[in-house]
Amino acid sequence: MSRKRVGVLISGRGSNMAALIEAAKAPDYPAEIALVVSNKPGAGGLATAEANGITTATVDHRAFKGDREAFERAVHAELEGHRVDIVCLAGFMRIFTPWFPGQWEGRMINIHPSLLPAYKGLDTHARALADGAKVHGATVHFVVPDLDAGPVILQEEVPVLEGDTPETLARRVLEAEHRIYPAALRMIATEYRLV
Repeated sequence: MSRKRVGVLISGRGSNMAALIEAAKAPDYPAEIALVVSNKPGAGGLATAEANGITTATVDHRAFKGDREAFERAVHAELEGHRVDIVCLAGFMRIFTPWFPGQWEGRMINIHPSLLPAYKGLDTHARALADGAKVHGATVHFVVPDLDAGPVILQEEVPVLEGDTPETLARRVLEAEHRIYPAALRMIATEYRLV
């Protein structure tokens, strides 16, 4: 079995990245985590990746002085240099120009803490609670130029419980994220034709 090479982009501790790393340890998993790239030097997830023997790189967005496409081209060069087939965003806190998703169309996925199309963007848990939502959840979707607007691959619902706070709801949603992200990557690496 030829395993797809995956590059994971992070900005922080990378808990979803860690879930992908664990899944990829299974001999029958169709993808390997080949590279982890952070836009923040010292991001916690870099140490996790290194502890698992995964190559890491840092491309500090601040070095590009607001030139977002130049930053994206530097990230793209890292991914290309490590022969990455699929890109997974795992808490990567940068909004792309249209250029970058265009390079990875059909080969870049993201995990989002809501049942898209509801609650795109940030503060999803607080917004769901403020709206009185009865269910919340997580979505894995393809990345397109518009924020959180790509085709949905997998979703998991999480009930909103009486007395939930954004923090308690976030913990349960994160558990769902850790289940569906490895499952979605398995689907992409096996069932979907990569462009």
